[in-house]
Amino acid sequence: MMAERAWMAVILGLTTFLASLGTSKLARRYALARALIDVPNERSSHSVPTPKGGGIAIAVVVLTGLALLAVLGPVGAAPAIALGGGGALVAAVGWLDDHYGLSAGVRLAVHVAAAAWAVAWLRGMPDLTLGETTMHLGLAGTLLAVTGVVWATNLYNFMDGIDGLAATEAVVVGAAGWLLLASRATPLALVALLVAAAAAGFLVWNWPPARLFMGDVGSGFLGFMFGGLAVATENARALPALLWLVLLGPFFIDATVTLLRRMARGDRWHAAHRTHAYQRAVQSGWSHRRVTSAVAALSGALGVAVAIAIARPGLQVPVLAAAGGILGVLYLAVERRRPMPPAGGHEEPGANRSTGELARGRPSYKAGSGEGRRAGR
Repeated sequence: MMAERAWMAVILGLTTFLASLGTSKLARRYALARALIDVPNERSSHSVPTPKGGGIAIAVVVLTGLALLAVLGPVGAAPAIALGGGGALVAAVGWLDDHYGLSAGVRLAVHVAAAAWAVAWLRGMPDLTLGETTMHLGLAGTLLAVTGVVWATNLYNFMDGIDGLAATEAVVVGAAGWLLLASRATPLALVALLVAAAAAGFLVWNWPPARLFMGDVGSGFLGFMFGGLAVATENARALPALLWLVLLGPFFIDATVTLLRRMARGDRWHAAHRTHAYQRAVQSGWSHRRVTSAVAALSGALGVAVAIAIARPGLQVPVLAAAGGILGVLYLAVERRRPMPPAGGHEEPGANRSTGELARGRPSYKAGSGEGRRAGR
Protein backbone atom coordinates (compact mmCIF):
# COMPACT_ATOMS: atom_id res chain seq x y z
CA MET A 1 0.00 0.00 0.00
CA MET A 2 2.78 2.44 0.88
CA ALA A 3 4.56 1.63 -2.37
CA GLU A 4 1.38 2.31 -4.33
CA ARG A 5 0.94 5.66 -2.60
CA ALA A 6 4.55 6.57 -3.30
CA TRP A 7 4.20 5.75 -6.99
CA MET A 8 0.93 7.70 -7.17
CA ALA A 9 2.66 10.71 -5.65
CA VAL A 10 5.61 10.45 -8.06
CA ILE A 11 3.35 10.18 -11.10
CA LEU A 12 1.05 12.96 -9.91
CA GLY A 13 3.91 15.29 -9.08
CA LEU A 14 5.82 14.73 -12.32
CA THR A 15 2.72 14.98 -14.50
CA THR A 16 1.59 18.15 -12.77
CA PHE A 17 5.04 19.72 -13.05
CA LEU A 18 5.27 19.05 -16.78
CA ALA A 19 1.71 20.22 -17.39
CA SER A 20 2.38 23.46 -15.53
CA LEU A 21 5.69 23.97 -17.33
CA GLY A 22 4.00 23.66 -20.72
CA THR A 23 0.91 25.64 -19.79
CA SER A 24 3.08 28.45 -18.42
CA LYS A 25 4.80 28.66 -21.81
CA LEU A 26 1.41 28.96 -23.48
CA ALA A 27 0.39 31.62 -20.97
CA ARG A 28 3.51 33.60 -21.81
CA ARG A 29 2.74 33.41 -25.53
CA TYR A 30 -0.81 34.54 -24.84
CA ALA A 31 0.38 37.49 -22.76
CA LEU A 32 2.80 38.59 -25.47
CA ALA A 33 0.15 38.26 -28.17
CA ARG A 34 -2.39 40.24 -26.14
CA ALA A 35 0.14 42.82 -24.95
CA LEU A 36 -0.55 41.75 -21.37
CA ILE A 37 2.67 43.30 -20.17
CA ASP A 38 3.76 44.51 -16.76
CA VAL A 39 5.34 47.89 -17.53
CA PRO A 40 7.55 49.23 -14.72
CA ASN A 41 6.93 52.55 -13.04
CA GLU A 42 8.42 54.41 -10.08
CA ARG A 43 6.84 52.00 -7.59
CA SER A 44 7.83 48.81 -9.35
CA SER A 45 10.55 46.38 -8.32
CA HIS A 46 11.40 45.54 -11.92
CA SER A 47 12.81 47.59 -14.78
CA VAL A 48 12.01 45.60 -17.92
CA PRO A 49 8.47 45.16 -19.33
CA THR A 50 7.54 41.52 -18.72
CA PRO A 51 4.54 39.32 -19.60
CA LYS A 52 2.14 38.82 -16.70
CA GLY A 53 -0.86 36.68 -15.80
CA GLY A 54 1.16 33.45 -16.00
CA GLY A 55 -0.37 32.21 -12.76
CA ILE A 56 -3.35 31.09 -14.83
CA ALA A 57 -1.22 28.03 -15.61
CA ILE A 58 -1.03 27.14 -11.92
CA ALA A 59 -4.77 27.56 -11.47
CA VAL A 60 -5.75 25.58 -14.58
CA VAL A 61 -3.39 22.70 -13.83
CA VAL A 62 -4.35 22.45 -10.14
CA LEU A 63 -8.08 22.68 -10.82
CA THR A 64 -7.84 20.07 -13.57
CA GLY A 65 -5.81 17.76 -11.37
CA LEU A 66 -8.24 18.25 -8.49
CA ALA A 67 -11.18 17.35 -10.72
CA LEU A 68 -9.44 14.21 -11.96
CA LEU A 69 -8.55 13.12 -8.42
CA ALA A 70 -12.18 13.60 -7.40
CA VAL A 71 -13.48 11.58 -10.37
CA LEU A 72 -10.93 8.80 -9.91
CA GLY A 73 -11.59 8.59 -6.19
CA PRO A 74 -8.47 9.62 -4.22
CA VAL A 75 -10.03 12.96 -3.22
CA GLY A 76 -13.58 13.16 -1.88
CA ALA A 77 -16.30 15.24 -3.49
CA ALA A 78 -16.67 17.76 -0.63
CA PRO A 79 -13.04 18.97 -0.47
CA ALA A 80 -12.79 18.94 -4.27
CA ILE A 81 -15.92 21.08 -4.62
CA ALA A 82 -14.84 23.34 -1.77
CA LEU A 83 -11.33 24.02 -3.02
CA GLY A 84 -12.11 23.69 -6.72
CA GLY A 85 -15.18 25.93 -6.73
CA GLY A 86 -13.68 28.61 -4.50
CA GLY A 87 -10.34 28.44 -6.27
CA ALA A 88 -12.01 28.90 -9.65
CA LEU A 89 -13.79 32.02 -8.36
CA VAL A 90 -10.58 33.54 -7.03
CA ALA A 91 -8.67 32.71 -10.20
CA ALA A 92 -11.42 34.17 -12.37
CA VAL A 93 -11.53 37.52 -10.56
CA GLY A 94 -7.73 37.62 -10.60
CA TRP A 95 -7.67 36.94 -14.33
CA LEU A 96 -10.14 39.76 -14.97
CA ASP A 97 -8.18 42.06 -12.68
CA ASP A 98 -4.94 41.33 -14.55
CA HIS A 99 -6.65 42.19 -17.84
CA TYR A 100 -8.94 45.08 -17.02
CA GLY A 101 -8.33 46.19 -13.45
CA LEU A 102 -11.09 45.78 -10.88
CA SER A 103 -11.90 47.78 -7.78
CA ALA A 104 -10.73 46.54 -4.40
CA GLY A 105 -14.38 46.18 -3.36
CA VAL A 106 -15.20 43.83 -6.22
CA ARG A 107 -12.15 41.67 -5.57
CA LEU A 108 -12.88 41.51 -1.85
CA ALA A 109 -16.52 40.57 -2.43
CA VAL A 110 -15.50 37.67 -4.66
CA HIS A 111 -12.83 36.54 -2.20
CA VAL A 112 -15.38 36.49 0.62
CA ALA A 113 -17.84 34.55 -1.54
CA ALA A 114 -15.15 32.02 -2.48
CA ALA A 115 -14.09 31.60 1.15
CA ALA A 116 -17.69 31.19 2.31
CA TRP A 117 -18.29 28.60 -0.42
CA ALA A 118 -15.24 26.59 0.60
CA VAL A 119 -15.90 26.73 4.33
CA ALA A 120 -19.55 25.77 3.80
CA TRP A 121 -18.58 22.65 1.83
CA LEU A 122 -15.99 21.83 4.48
CA ARG A 123 -18.77 22.06 7.11
CA GLY A 124 -17.30 25.08 8.85
CA MET A 125 -14.51 24.87 11.37
CA PRO A 126 -16.28 24.05 14.64
CA ASP A 127 -13.08 23.23 16.53
CA LEU A 128 -9.59 24.68 16.68
CA THR A 129 -6.61 22.69 17.90
CA LEU A 130 -4.01 24.37 20.06
CA GLY A 131 -1.41 21.94 21.32
CA GLU A 132 -3.14 19.21 23.27
CA THR A 133 -6.26 21.32 23.68
CA THR A 134 -9.24 21.39 21.34
CA MET A 135 -11.33 24.53 21.58
CA HIS A 136 -14.95 24.27 20.48
CA LEU A 137 -15.84 27.45 18.59
CA GLY A 138 -19.09 26.57 16.84
CA LEU A 139 -20.32 29.35 14.55
CA ALA A 140 -17.43 31.58 15.62
CA GLY A 141 -15.08 28.99 14.16
CA THR A 142 -16.85 29.21 10.81
CA LEU A 143 -16.55 32.99 10.76
CA LEU A 144 -12.89 32.70 11.77
CA ALA A 145 -12.30 30.22 8.95
CA VAL A 146 -13.87 32.50 6.33
CA THR A 147 -11.84 35.45 7.58
CA GLY A 148 -8.66 33.37 7.57
CA VAL A 149 -9.15 32.16 4.01
CA VAL A 150 -9.85 35.70 2.81
CA TRP A 151 -6.72 36.99 4.52
CA ALA A 152 -4.61 34.11 3.15
CA THR A 153 -5.84 34.96 -0.35
CA ASN A 154 -4.85 38.60 0.00
CA LEU A 155 -1.63 38.27 1.97
CA TYR A 156 -0.25 35.98 -0.70
CA ASN A 157 -1.04 38.65 -3.26
CA PHE A 158 0.77 41.25 -1.16
CA MET A 159 3.85 39.01 -0.95
CA ASP A 160 4.08 38.51 -4.72
CA GLY A 161 6.54 41.31 -5.32
CA ILE A 162 9.93 39.99 -6.44
CA ASP A 163 11.14 37.27 -8.78
CA GLY A 164 10.29 33.76 -7.73
CA LEU A 165 9.20 34.55 -4.17
CA ALA A 166 5.51 33.56 -4.26
CA ALA A 167 6.11 30.52 -6.46
CA THR A 168 9.05 29.30 -4.38
CA GLU A 169 7.05 29.64 -1.17
CA ALA A 170 4.25 27.61 -2.75
CA VAL A 171 6.69 24.87 -3.70
CA VAL A 172 8.20 24.68 -0.22
CA VAL A 173 4.95 24.96 1.74
CA GLY A 174 3.06 22.66 -0.62
CA ALA A 175 5.80 20.04 -0.43
CA ALA A 176 5.89 20.33 3.35
CA GLY A 177 2.12 19.93 3.49
CA TRP A 178 2.33 16.81 1.32
CA LEU A 179 5.02 15.21 3.51
CA LEU A 180 3.27 16.11 6.76
CA LEU A 181 -0.13 14.86 5.57
CA ALA A 182 0.96 11.79 3.60
CA SER A 183 0.30 9.36 6.44
CA ARG A 184 -2.43 11.36 8.17
CA ALA A 185 -4.77 12.56 5.41
CA THR A 186 -3.68 11.16 2.05
CA PRO A 187 -6.35 12.94 -0.06
CA LEU A 188 -5.39 16.35 1.29
CA ALA A 189 -1.71 15.47 0.94
CA LEU A 190 -2.30 14.94 -2.76
CA VAL A 191 -3.91 18.37 -3.05
CA ALA A 192 -0.87 19.95 -1.38
CA LEU A 193 1.37 18.04 -3.80
CA LEU A 194 -0.67 19.33 -6.74
CA VAL A 195 -0.09 22.90 -5.62
CA ALA A 196 3.64 22.38 -5.05
CA ALA A 197 4.22 20.68 -8.40
CA ALA A 198 2.18 23.23 -10.37
CA ALA A 199 4.07 26.08 -8.71
CA ALA A 200 7.38 24.35 -9.52
CA GLY A 201 6.50 24.16 -13.22
CA PHE A 202 5.67 27.88 -13.25
CA LEU A 203 8.82 28.70 -11.26
CA VAL A 204 10.99 27.61 -14.19
CA TRP A 205 9.72 30.73 -15.97
CA ASN A 206 9.55 32.93 -12.88
CA TRP A 207 12.95 32.30 -11.26
CA PRO A 208 15.21 35.38 -11.32
CA PRO A 209 15.48 36.93 -13.79
CA ALA A 210 11.80 36.24 -14.43
CA ARG A 211 10.46 35.75 -17.94
CA LEU A 212 6.85 35.57 -16.78
CA PHE A 213 4.99 37.14 -13.88
CA MET A 214 2.32 35.39 -11.86
CA GLY A 215 -0.31 38.09 -11.68
CA ASP A 216 -3.28 38.27 -9.34
CA VAL A 217 -4.73 35.16 -10.96
CA GLY A 218 -1.88 33.10 -9.54
CA SER A 219 -1.08 34.77 -6.23
CA GLY A 220 -4.69 34.95 -5.08
CA PHE A 221 -5.30 31.36 -6.13
CA LEU A 222 -2.29 30.05 -4.19
CA GLY A 223 -3.26 31.97 -1.06
CA PHE A 224 -6.80 30.63 -1.28
CA MET A 225 -5.63 27.04 -1.69
CA PHE A 226 -3.41 27.22 1.38
CA GLY A 227 -6.16 28.87 3.42
CA GLY A 228 -8.67 26.23 2.34
CA LEU A 229 -6.23 23.42 3.08
CA ALA A 230 -5.70 24.82 6.58
CA VAL A 231 -9.43 24.55 7.29
CA ALA A 232 -9.69 21.10 5.72
CA THR A 233 -6.72 19.65 7.61
CA GLU A 234 -7.97 21.15 10.89
CA ASN A 235 -11.33 19.46 10.44
CA ALA A 236 -9.62 16.18 9.50
CA ARG A 237 -7.54 16.34 12.71
CA ALA A 238 -4.49 15.91 10.50
CA LEU A 239 -2.67 19.26 10.69
CA PRO A 240 -3.89 22.07 12.96
CA ALA A 241 -4.79 25.27 11.13
CA LEU A 242 -2.53 27.27 13.45
CA LEU A 243 0.50 25.27 12.29
CA TRP A 244 -0.16 26.47 8.75
CA LEU A 245 0.65 29.92 10.14
CA VAL A 246 4.10 28.54 10.95
CA LEU A 247 4.53 26.99 7.50
CA LEU A 248 3.53 30.31 5.91
CA GLY A 249 5.24 32.28 8.66
CA PRO A 250 7.47 34.57 6.54
CA PHE A 251 4.50 35.60 4.41
CA PHE A 252 2.05 35.87 7.30
CA ILE A 253 4.31 38.00 9.52
CA ASP A 254 5.56 40.33 6.80
CA ALA A 255 2.13 40.95 5.27
CA THR A 256 0.29 41.29 8.58
CA VAL A 257 2.81 43.44 10.44
CA THR A 258 3.34 45.74 7.46
CA LEU A 259 -0.39 46.17 6.95
CA LEU A 260 -0.97 46.98 10.63
CA ARG A 261 1.90 49.47 10.65
CA ARG A 262 0.56 51.25 7.59
CA MET A 263 -2.94 51.41 9.06
CA ALA A 264 -1.62 52.68 12.40
CA ARG A 265 0.19 55.59 10.81
CA GLY A 266 -2.76 56.57 8.64
CA ASP A 267 -1.56 55.36 5.24
CA ARG A 268 -4.05 54.33 2.58
CA TRP A 269 -3.45 50.71 3.50
CA HIS A 270 -4.92 49.36 0.25
CA ALA A 271 -2.79 51.64 -1.95
CA ALA A 272 0.28 50.41 -3.81
CA HIS A 273 3.57 50.55 -1.90
CA ARG A 274 6.94 48.84 -1.59
CA THR A 275 7.39 48.78 2.16
CA HIS A 276 7.14 45.07 2.94
CA ALA A 277 10.24 43.66 4.60
CA TYR A 278 11.15 41.50 1.60
CA GLN A 279 10.93 44.54 -0.70
CA ARG A 280 13.06 46.64 1.63
CA ALA A 281 15.60 43.79 1.81
CA VAL A 282 15.99 44.11 -1.96
CA GLN A 283 16.22 47.89 -1.70
CA SER A 284 18.99 47.47 0.88
CA GLY A 285 21.21 45.59 -1.56
CA TRP A 286 20.08 41.96 -1.59
CA SER A 287 19.23 40.53 -4.98
CA HIS A 288 15.83 39.01 -5.73
CA ARG A 289 17.44 35.59 -5.89
CA ARG A 290 19.09 36.00 -2.50
CA VAL A 291 15.90 37.15 -0.77
CA THR A 292 13.84 34.39 -2.39
CA SER A 293 16.40 31.74 -1.45
CA ALA A 294 16.57 33.00 2.13
CA VAL A 295 12.79 32.87 2.51
CA ALA A 296 12.74 29.35 1.02
CA ALA A 297 15.38 28.15 3.48
CA LEU A 298 13.51 29.74 6.38
CA SER A 299 10.22 28.14 5.29
CA GLY A 300 11.93 24.76 5.03
CA ALA A 301 13.25 25.10 8.59
CA LEU A 302 9.78 26.05 9.80
CA GLY A 303 8.45 22.92 8.08
CA VAL A 304 10.81 20.84 10.22
CA ALA A 305 9.55 22.65 13.32
CA VAL A 306 5.96 21.84 12.35
CA ALA A 307 6.88 18.17 11.90
CA ILE A 308 8.24 18.14 15.46
CA ALA A 309 5.09 19.84 16.74
CA ILE A 310 2.91 17.21 15.08
CA ALA A 311 4.95 14.36 16.51
CA ARG A 312 4.81 15.93 19.98
CA PRO A 313 1.57 17.94 20.33
CA GLY A 314 2.72 19.34 23.65
CA LEU A 315 5.33 21.35 21.75
CA GLN A 316 2.86 23.05 19.41
CA VAL A 317 2.44 26.16 21.55
CA PRO A 318 6.22 26.57 22.08
CA VAL A 319 6.77 26.09 18.33
CA LEU A 320 4.20 28.78 17.54
CA ALA A 321 5.81 31.14 20.03
CA ALA A 322 9.35 30.43 18.85
CA ALA A 323 8.42 30.84 15.20
CA GLY A 324 6.71 34.14 15.90
CA GLY A 325 9.68 35.35 17.90
CA ILE A 326 12.27 34.40 15.27
CA LEU A 327 10.26 35.92 12.44
CA GLY A 328 9.73 39.06 14.49
CA VAL A 329 13.49 39.39 15.07
CA LEU A 330 14.15 38.97 11.35
CA TYR A 331 11.55 41.61 10.53
CA LEU A 332 13.27 43.99 12.93
CA ALA A 333 16.65 43.16 11.36
CA VAL A 334 15.34 44.27 7.98
CA GLU A 335 13.85 47.36 9.62
CA ARG A 336 17.25 48.25 11.02
CA ARG A 337 18.95 47.70 7.66
CA ARG A 338 16.29 49.52 5.64
CA PRO A 339 13.68 51.34 7.74
CA MET A 340 10.17 51.75 6.43
CA PRO A 341 9.99 55.22 4.81
CA PRO A 342 7.72 57.77 6.47
CA ALA A 343 4.11 57.99 5.41
CA GLY A 344 3.98 59.58 1.98
CA GLY A 345 7.76 59.45 1.74
CA HIS A 346 9.66 58.78 -1.46
CA GLU A 347 12.38 56.24 -2.04
CA GLU A 348 15.71 57.30 -3.40
CA PRO A 349 16.22 56.99 -7.15
CA GLY A 350 17.16 53.51 -8.25
CA ALA A 351 15.72 51.91 -5.11
CA ASN A 352 13.85 49.42 -7.23
CA ARG A 353 17.11 47.65 -7.97
CA SER A 354 19.58 46.05 -5.61
CA THR A 355 23.11 47.43 -5.47
CA GLY A 356 24.44 44.17 -6.81
CA GLU A 357 22.18 44.34 -9.85
CA LEU A 358 23.11 47.98 -10.44
CA ALA A 359 26.78 47.10 -10.30
CA ARG A 360 26.33 44.33 -12.83
CA GLY A 361 24.06 46.44 -15.02
CA ARG A 362 21.39 43.75 -14.85
CA PRO A 363 17.69 44.54 -14.55
CA SER A 364 15.56 43.55 -11.61
CA TYR A 365 12.04 42.31 -12.12
CA LYS A 366 8.85 42.09 -10.14
CA ALA A 367 7.47 38.58 -10.03
CA GLY A 368 3.74 38.92 -10.31
CA SER A 369 1.27 41.72 -10.10
CA GLY A 370 0.30 42.25 -6.48
CA GLU A 371 0.39 45.80 -5.25
CA GLY A 372 2.77 47.08 -7.92
CA ARG A 373 0.32 46.33 -10.73
CA ARG A 374 -2.35 48.31 -8.99
CA ALA A 375 0.10 51.20 -8.84
CA GLY A 376 -0.23 51.52 -12.59
CA ARG A 377 2.56 49.23 -13.73
